[in-house]
Amino acid sequence: MQTSEKSLENSNLKPINPGNFLAQNPHLQSDLPGFDAKNPPAPKLIDTCVHCGFCLSTCPSYRVLGKEMDSPRGRIYLMDAINEGDAPLNQATAPHFDTCLGCLACVTTCPSGVQYDRLISATRHQLDRNYQRNLPDRFIRALIFNLFPYPHRLRPLLAPLFIYQKLGVQKLVRATGLLKKVFPRLAAMESILPPISVESFRDNLPTVIPPRGEKRYRVGMILGCVQRLFFSPVNEATVRVLTANGCEVVIPKSQGCCAALPEHQGQTEQAKIMARQMIDSFADIELDAIIINAAGCGHTLKEYGHILADDLEYQESAKAFAEKVKDVQEFLAKVGLTAQLFPLIEGELTIVYQDACHLLHGQKISLPPRQLLQQIPGVKLKEPLDAALCCGSAGVYNMLQPEIADELGQQKVENLLNTGAELIASANPGCSLQIKKHLELQGKQITLMHPIELLDYSIQGIKLQKK
Repeated sequence: MQTSEKSLENSNLKPINPGNFLAQNPHLQSDLPGFDAKNPPAPKLIDTCVHCGFCLSTCPSYRVLGKEMDSPRGRIYLMDAINEGDAPLNQATAPHFDTCLGCLACVTTCPSGVQYDRLISATRHQLDRNYQRNLPDRFIRALIFNLFPYPHRLRPLLAPLFIYQKLGVQKLVRATGLLKKVFPRLAAMESILPPISVESFRDNLPTVIPPRGEKRYRVGMILGCVQRLFFSPVNEATVRVLTANGCEVVIPKSQGCCAALPEHQGQTEQAKIMARQMIDSFADIELDAIIINAAGCGHTLKEYGHILADDLEYQESAKAFAEKVKDVQEFLAKVGLTAQLFPLIEGELTIVYQDACHLLHGQKISLPPRQLLQQIPGVKLKEPLDAALCCGSAGVYNMLQPEIADELGQQKVENLLNTGAELIASANPGCSLQIKKHLELQGKQITLMHPIELLDYSIQGIKLQKK
């Protein structure tokens, strides 16, 4: 209780009384609709919140904004008020749900076991159906959801983006700051654009890759959307590490997006369509596990049983699929490494591991990545301050809420750098882009790699070059 009392004392905020909430906020009165009858935030789940305030200190949006309504507890009050007809879903209430990063740190912290993940998910699907956003918001969301989850649509843009970077136009655009002034969200999208490489233009992984040595397992692998285009070396490293440890790897060519982006932002039908397609891609293939190397994707894949719970045709296959999904680090830590590991440098290498929220809070995976890294000879792990605090990426949050995301990104990078580590290990593409952006803004040069890339280098005996 000390944490919650201290948080409230420092912010001069008091818990809201839902009974007089509307009376205290007359600007909320409106004829706009509230939640519809299709899966609103469940009152039974809302009632489990005892308003203790333990969530406040761990909530990144509350840390930055300092407003009760931009905390999990405050949002639950709003959900309850809208459910009860005491407040509408309009321009005064909806933005408080949009400021939520969906990092799920509150779920980990809550002593009452409040399923805030279920509550905010239901609310975001309600927002998508019942809240009319302004034109700039609709434009940027349409751009994101009609482009990013579709690699075949995104790939044709790689050529002009490649030219944009190589001819120095990107440096000019960033130096002038004009784009940020005219369209901040588009500027935020441009600011995390990774370097376009030749590898981004091709899919060079076969459908079936045999194991090296004795076969131990047969696993499927999901390539991701942004991952396969901008982080293809991570996918290739994942295949090499799996095969080096006795796994036959199957990569169905028909697979698409895992549905993480639309699901996290309440795009109900798009998420369901993509989940069904992913399940169909792996149907009738006998596998011991389905491997994913991106934390945000992994969390959504494990939620297929929930996403398709009301789909009579797919509900059972969705549950079965989700049960087979394993983060690559989770899988390798469980089955054990059989390949020999070599030092990454001569002497000791200090690494700070950055916890991705949807791995730590969503999938409850914390030890496996650390256990694997510590098996590499010469590696010494360091832990950052506020390790469980979101970096601000949160899927597409850093494009939709760039100011809040930038403050969180700056804090995250400072905490990582303060460890004195020589290398940052990050297991999620969004986190990696966010951290690299803020390293660059702070003028810091430090190597950032996926843990699976470090394992791959160690297995191959490749030495890292110190910066």
